[in-house]
Amino acid sequence: MSDAASFKQVKQQNLKRLQQYVPIVARVHGTNHPEFHQVRTVFDEMVKIMHEAGSKHPELLQQFAKLREITSNYRVPQDVCETYEAVYRMLSELDAAYQESLHL
Repeated sequence: MSDAASFKQVKQQNLKRLQQYVPIVARVHGTNHPEFHQVRTVFDEMVKIMHEAGSKHPELLQQFAKLREITSNYRVPQDVCETYEAVYRMLSELDAAYQESLHL
C-alpha cells in the first residue's frame, strides 16, 4: 500500500464523520473554546479543496499547519466531550497520513 493510498483511506474513514461532528462541536463547545470556530473554518476550507481536487492529491499543507497551530498540535482540552476528542484524533490522523503521502 502506498502512502497516498493511506491518505485516501484515512480520508475515507474519517471525512464523513468529521463533517457531522465538527459543526456539532462548534455549536456545543464554541462558547468556552472559541478557537474551535477557527478549526471549523479551516476544516470547511479543507473539505472544499478536497472536493475540488477530485481524485487528485489535494494541496492542504497550509490548512494542516493552521490546524496544528490553532489546536496546539491537536491537544484536547480537559473540559470537553468525547466527540470533541474524536474530532481532534481524526484530524490528527488525517494530518499524519497527509504528511506521509508527501514523502513518496
